[in-house]
Amino acid sequence: MTGRRALVTGGAGFLGSRVIHALAAHPEVDAVVAADVRRPHERPEGVVFASCDVTADDVAGLLTRHRIDVVVHLAAIVDPGRDVAREYRVDVAGSRRVIDACVTAGVRRLVVSSSGAAYGYHPDNPAWLRETDPVRGNDAFPYSRHKRLVEEMLADARTAHPELEQVVFRIGTILGPTVRNQITALWDGRLLLGIRGSDSPFVFVWVDDVAAAMLRAATDGPTGVYNVAGSGRLTVHEIGERLGKPVVAVPAGVLETALRAGRALHLTDHGPEQVRFLRYRPVLANDALIRDFGYTPRMTSAEAFEAYLAAHPGVARRG
Repeated sequence: MTGRRALVTGGAGFLGSRVIHALAAHPEVDAVVAADVRRPHERPEGVVFASCDVTADDVAGLLTRHRIDVVVHLAAIVDPGRDVAREYRVDVAGSRRVIDACVTAGVRRLVVSSSGAAYGYHPDNPAWLRETDPVRGNDAFPYSRHKRLVEEMLADARTAHPELEQVVFRIGTILGPTVRNQITALWDGRLLLGIRGSDSPFVFVWVDDVAAAMLRAATDGPTGVYNVAGSGRLTVHEIGERLGKPVVAVPAGVLETALRAGRALHLTDHGPEQVRFLRYRPVLANDALIRDFGYTPRMTSAEAFEAYLAAHPGVARRG
């Protein structure tokens, strides 16, 4: 299909900047608009920047002016957990406004970055989560809850507006050369924290693999909901071994009590719910991404982790 005219919300962000580069280089994309509250650090030739706050601006008018037929919706709070009300405005209310704007402007396809967190952190999660498993989120984790709410809105829109095609990606932990987040922060100290009796498995995906999947979704890929993660997983013990750092396995109840006291004393932003975050990691199977969507990540989870360490040489101990 030729002549795609794409708009990327959050186009100046870590992932968005890679997506606009990929779209701009694709021969079947005629126009790319990077919509964000910030200007991109680098803007490829032919990419138009549009100042856009998805919580307040006229998104439908923007889509109409640029004759957009595909929207890649990436606008979200990068570092969740600091201002829950703002996160809700951007992640949930902002997504609602983008969906409505796509319907109003007659956009043909909407591509959305969801998260494996939408499944939630639950003790009865299967060892490998697939797209047919329920999206339950967790009320204790605003980010997880917000992703569930957005996916519920998207499901409603698929019923009410079948003319708006959807590709929804439930993405694992994204790693890249400049990534710093609450996951990577777990690896920066002299030891790793584990929960006794839990392997705390992680699935990783390299940022360029996510951008490549987004490009396929915005051009000639099939519609649907897909997990996006590198093949395989790494347990906290495997991560500790690769980093050359000990894993201290703490009983869940002891850690909950310590975190509850630490937050009460303003020593940490984390509360006892963090135990569930570490204990019941959602592990994403990528079978459907490979088989049905037609994209195989170039890096496995382990390879993405190695690439992260190569880009951050101070994280692992030497020798």
